[in-house]
Amino acid sequence: MKRKIYDELVKWKNKPNRMPLIVNGARQVGKSFILKEFGEKILPL
Repeated sequence: MKRKIYDELVKWKNKPNRMPLIVNGARQVGKSFILKEFGEKILPL
């Protein structure tokens, strides 16, 4: 599933001097899902 936040995560990853990532939001909106999906695509095992 394509989400708008995914593009923002890619921008964050590509910044040379990025700060730690903090994801805030309401319960059950997909925070863990999108971070897991992002991690699997960026760093596949």
